[in-house]
Amino acid sequence: MKILVIGAGALGAYFGGRLHESGHEVSFLVRERRANQLKQNGIEIHSPHGNYKIEEPAIIRNANEAEDIDLVFLSVKGYHLPGTIDTLKTLVDKGAKVLPVLNGVEHISVLQKELGEESVIGGLSFIIATLDENGHVIHSSQIHDLIFGALHQSQQEVVDELGIACEQAKFDGKLSNSILKEVWKKYMFITAFSGITTAVNLPIGEIRKHPETFHIARKILEDMQQLANSHGLELTDAHVDKAFESMENLGEEATSSMHQDRRKGLTLEVEHLHGGALRLGDTVGLKLPYIEAIYGIIKPFENP
Repeated sequence: MKILVIGAGALGAYFGGRLHESGHEVSFLVRERRANQLKQNGIEIHSPHGNYKIEEPAIIRNANEAEDIDLVFLSVKGYHLPGTIDTLKTLVDKGAKVLPVLNGVEHISVLQKELGEESVIGGLSFIIATLDENGHVIHSSQIHDLIFGALHQSQQEVVDELGIACEQAKFDGKLSNSILKEVWKKYMFITAFSGITTAVNLPIGEIRKHPETFHIARKILEDMQQLANSHGLELTDAHVDKAFESMENLGEEATSSMHQDRRKGLTLEVEHLHGGALRLGDTVGLKLPYIEAIYGIIKPFENP
């Protein structure tokens, strides 16, 4: 496949790098600062699953330079989404499909409205990774999952091709027939995990030592379960139990990308994640007390 990554942070650089490693033609559309860093240092992955380096990654500066792109791997932060719309429109007009792997769910309807329902594939990822001072990817767990699926019947061919590409790549790819439910399950998990780690400024191992604090993470999961169900997605108590169990089984030092961003003094996705949940709750008259509390605690550190 011919793939364009927009947003070569830890997530985009990891999955883009792994797809390049397996022989696919991958280019990166990034902002000026990141482009200079990639030109100087390349893309380098340090991972329990093996290291990989692209000495001279293919970098483009604007969408007009991209030709014959099959798939756009969109991995920007939620607050950068509005700035990508014009670029995505150009690429879609050239025949590309867009696979967003942002956290949350609001972006899907935004993209479908701007690009057309046929152009937007459903997707999400699970990975714990960050960039070091050289802009290299530090992948610090065994988890590196990419889940995707068609949101429109016209997308079956491209998601099947992506499924083959993932089988060739050194990560765990899964083609789902119920991708919206998978997106909401991830949204439930990440809202709790990023919320609790960022709010208390601690990795999950330290949080688990304090049952009173760890309990809040479960209550956020339950808030998100109610929200999903109110929007027609059936998330069960078993889904909540599994998400909580996942947090129980993470390594002591595991933490969320939002918490990592707080540590670095970067902009936080709290408005996109927790604010988005509250907005979706408002549309159906649903109160989400634990999410509202975590949102209020994190908001002063947003650093927009």
